[in-house]
Amino acid sequence: MKIKILFFLLFTTINSYAQTPADEYFKLTRTGFKEDNAYKTTAFVEKYFRVPGNTGFNASIHYVENILKKAGFVEQKQNEQEAPLTYRIEKRSMTHNTWEPVQANIDLIGDSTPLISYQTNRNMIPINCVSTAAGGVTAEVLYLADIKPADMEKLDLKGKIIFSENHPSRLLPLATKAGAIGVLGYSMPKYTQPEINQTSIQFSSMKPNSEVWTLLLSYAAKEKLKAACLKGITKLKVNIQTKIYPAEELTIVANVKGSVNPDECFVFSAHVQEPGANDNASGVGTLAEMARLTAELYQAKKIAPQRTLTFLWGDEIVSTKRYITEDTVRAKGILWGMSLDMVGEDTKKTGGSFLIEKMPDPSAIWTRGNDKHTEWGAGDVKEKDLFPHYFNDFVFDICKAQGKFANWTVNYNPFEGGSDHTPFLQNKIPGLLMWHFTDVFYHTDNDRMDKVSPTEMKNVGVSALTAAYSLISADENAANAVINQIKTDGLARLKTEFELSKKAIGEGKSAAEEKHIMEVWSRWYIDALATIQNLPVKKETTKVGSAIKVASMEMEKQTLIYITALK
Repeated sequence: MKIKILFFLLFTTINSYAQTPADEYFKLTRTGFKEDNAYKTTAFVEKYFRVPGNTGFNASIHYVENILKKAGFVEQKQNEQEAPLTYRIEKRSMTHNTWEPVQANIDLIGDSTPLISYQTNRNMIPINCVSTAAGGVTAEVLYLADIKPADMEKLDLKGKIIFSENHPSRLLPLATKAGAIGVLGYSMPKYTQPEINQTSIQFSSMKPNSEVWTLLLSYAAKEKLKAACLKGITKLKVNIQTKIYPAEELTIVANVKGSVNPDECFVFSAHVQEPGANDNASGVGTLAEMARLTAELYQAKKIAPQRTLTFLWGDEIVSTKRYITEDTVRAKGILWGMSLDMVGEDTKKTGGSFLIEKMPDPSAIWTRGNDKHTEWGAGDVKEKDLFPHYFNDFVFDICKAQGKFANWTVNYNPFEGGSDHTPFLQNKIPGLLMWHFTDVFYHTDNDRMDKVSPTEMKNVGVSALTAAYSLISADENAANAVINQIKTDGLARLKTEFELSKKAIGEGKSAAEEKHIMEVWSRWYIDALATIQNLPVKKETTKVGSAIKVASMEMEKQTLIYITALK
């Protein structure tokens, strides 16, 4: 009898895997997602240097609002669930002033060509930088090849401009104390290839309310100024115009109400601030088109979400964290979170690759084989930080399906942190990041619309929506399909780790440590399988639980075989 039951469960799981809801959702999202809409929104947002509360940030929020209104979302008055399609703009007083750049120019006295200008390098002005006097200031610039505070204290810096090949924040305290009027600096990581991309500047910030201004130089401008300084006394005319003023911080949230369990939801988040096209105007544009398409499909009765789908645009990490933590009841219902950050890159131009940053799994601790961290760098992940869940493999497999369909390259990286997926994970909510890296134009003022691919945004939007639609209306058959999928992925990972551990032992590594790695991976996938128990919107039978047990037993059996073989 037990053998018959086991055969039935395996047959049911395999059969349900062959026909998944994702197949039908793909048809809708591939047909309905309009990449031109996403690109148009991205182009609007990209025009502005966006800081919470400033003109560009607020204009971007209201641009998204207009898209939502045209799509059929109605402004929420009181109750978040009062209508099927709602949106609201949350307004909060800021404890500090907002800031926006207007103009900047550096001219070498005696040279008819500007050293650098805001027209070509809007990242040259750090966030919070003050204005110079109207018309600018002219002063001698002093090049400091080495920064030694003791030596600098002996120099006459009063009324002068300090220049070094370091981030200007390093010199700001001393410059302020010594009476310098400004600081010029240079700071570009190697992966941006500044010797090749010589006009790039990464955006930065400085301490607010400083009487001393700071500016950043590109590699080309830095080299030209250094050459001039080494020849003799050099004077500059510097003109900076910025705006600093009180403001409100805006966050916009849209909801598609679930029909069965409306308090359970999937939350998408895209941050508005930062001045780049890919980072993160592309996330804003992609998510806006995802929301528009969802409203269209909902109103046409082509989708019937049983859980709520939420779209959020705001200040990176801050808005997402607040959405999760300010309402503990709402937080309990957030079952999945996904961040769209830098999702539109033309990879042939940026050098980046589309990536899914995984929730913490053992690859974040033992990074080997095909696993590799980006130039962003690894986080300090311990075994206690691991977050077993089906979400990792489920979304990756959805993206791989779209990749196969559209000839789109899909990769992943171990957990690193640093974007809107982090607040979800910090609050024990499954959270993933869709992004691109390593990008030679990351955070630079060369991250412009010519580096954005409408096709890339469509592939991301199609994948993200198909994954969300599949999860928010999952039934027991869908859950069984996911069980089979995660089991298959888990067994493949165990085989990979076995081969890597066998090789490592052959090279002299500890067999006990390699067995431990295998055990941790096995436990991670077994625990991930267990989380599928809560995937169905309605729990009608014990079929899902039984299938999880069968899959877990198979994982355990295979793990034992591998560990026994490791000598």
